[in-house]
Amino acid sequence: MIVPVLLVAGALGAGKTTLLNHLLAHPDGRRIAAVVNDFGAVDIDAQLLGSVTEEAISLKNGCICCSLQGDLLRTLSSVIKRDPAPDAIAIETSGISDPAEIIRNLMDPVIFKVAPLETVVTLVDPQRLHDDPDAAEDALWRSQLRAADFVLLTKSDLLDRAALDAARAVVGRFKQPSSIFEIARGVVAPDLLFSRDLREPRAVPPQRPVLSEPFATVTWTSQAPLSLARFQQVIGKLAPRTLRIKGVLLFTEHPAQPILFQSVATRGTLAPSPVPPANGLTAQLVLIGREGELDGDEIDALLRGVILS
Repeated sequence: MIVPVLLVAGALGAGKTTLLNHLLAHPDGRRIAAVVNDFGAVDIDAQLLGSVTEEAISLKNGCICCSLQGDLLRTLSSVIKRDPAPDAIAIETSGISDPAEIIRNLMDPVIFKVAPLETVVTLVDPQRLHDDPDAAEDALWRSQLRAADFVLLTKSDLLDRAALDAARAVVGRFKQPSSIFEIARGVVAPDLLFSRDLREPRAVPPQRPVLSEPFATVTWTSQAPLSLARFQQVIGKLAPRTLRIKGVLLFTEHPAQPILFQSVATRGTLAPSPVPPANGLTAQLVLIGREGELDGDEIDALLRGVILS
């Protein structure tokens, strides 16, 4: 059983619990367990999340980037062993957590094998940047940004366009513009946070939550022999143009070992897959990007370059 992990970071008051509340109330068919780290003896965030799910687990009175590392890893292990197991685990860090340390622990080979880190999102309150320009000089805030696959500018319904553009400019000093999104009331399209099921890619729904980004999907399959070296070259070209890529592939360099590839923003991983591509295929890929920015023909042409003639 493999249960992907979503890591939610950001300063105090940035909107992390609001995001998780919405995610747990609208799980898009997923069973999501939430692990919450509130720095204090009374875990308010876990109480709030408990109103929408029975799957909230509290790590109290410490920060999971330091004193609670062992507790986090033990908690993940126990969550995965639940019956039924969740489809995903969302970890909300405290506002004083440095995600880099948490990521380092989650990348432990034993943990990653069963609970791979799928996405890191950092929430930023644009109003804070407007009211306190020096906030962008804070070392912890910058570390939270650096760790993020995607940055979410929260509370966008409360600010005018000029203020949002100013916040984008500040965050854009540290992150690529394509990784910055605006959200309101915690509404985020699930495709940004979780990759799709490879077996049954879901169609893009015709109606979307207010202020949620529209996304498009391209599916690519192959029955031909594939080169791992060529695949890595092609992914280097595709990753900056997409938001997410997930797939299972068989390469001629490792014919007996299916490989699971995942890319979020520009962070990609290759790992052994417990199952091969379906129906005798050598490749089964799903690519997700902003609507209007994915060119299926171009993607097909690039991926055909992976095929050995």
